Amino acid sequence: MGERIGMDIVNMIWDRCVYAVELGDFDNVKMEILQTLAMEVPFTEEEYNKMKKEDLAEKTFEAAMNNFKRKTDRMAQIANPVIKQVYEMQGHMYENIMIPITDGKRLYNISVNLKAAYETEGKEIVKSFEKAILLHTIDDAWKENLRELDELKHSVQNASYEQKDPLLIFKLESVNLFDNMVHKINNNTISVLMRGQIPVQEPEQVREAAPEPQAPRQQYREEKQDLSDPHQQAAAGRDTREVKREPIRAEKTVGRNDPCPCGSGKKYKNCHGQNA
Repeated sequence: MGERIGMDIVNMIWDRCVYAVELGDFDNVKMEILQTLAMEVPFTEEEYNKMKKEDLAEKTFEAAMNNFKRKTDRMAQIANPVIKQVYEMQGHMYENIMIPITDGKRLYNISVNLKAAYETEGKEIVKSFEKAILLHTIDDAWKENLRELDELKHSVQNASYEQKDPLLIFKLESVNLFDNMVHKINNNTISVLMRGQIPVQEPEQVREAAPEPQAPRQQYREEKQDLSDPHQQAAAGRDTREVKREPIRAEKTVGRNDPCPCGSGKKYKNCHGQNA
């Protein structure tokens, strides 16, 4: 039901911070923090080489949480006036509403309870966004894990030919697959949540959606082109129809010692082939 969804998200952010600072190379750390946490690295290369990994992770976690809180507060601030207006004017008509949120790549339509969003001044949107993204990511990662387990099951059957225990290999490899799945869930969830924002349109840009234009019935048109160019005239006068070619027939030749085709009974060289 998502009662403790906030705690799970905080744990995921901490896990990503620890993973990033332990990569060993400052450039890799910088790229990982940018890709996953959507922020600049909060320490210099000199600090990275001197400070302990625990202190670096704590500093990164603090910066990430401040950044995440700033984004979620902004999200609630943008949505609250619209939610308030809809609830006060049409609250009796709707129980849930759809809030569009994007991470810059995809647009997610998040279902939010209208009354809860109104009473929490938009903070319920953040909770619904976190829950929807986490469940969506888990669902995709779990289906991928089941597919990989099925492939693993078929591949370890060949282990018996190498005098190895297939069951033992399956257990070891399946643990690695599960760890990779958890890593992927944490990575993808935090990456989307740290970039999430509500698309904002200026009031003058908002207008009633126009009806879709009807497709024209006449999809082709005829035009007369000027054929004053000699090359175009020659091309227009050329017959472009495919010419059916007759097969070449090879005539049978008569050998000099073969009977003459005239039917005389003589050899060809002594009859009509004397001058050949």
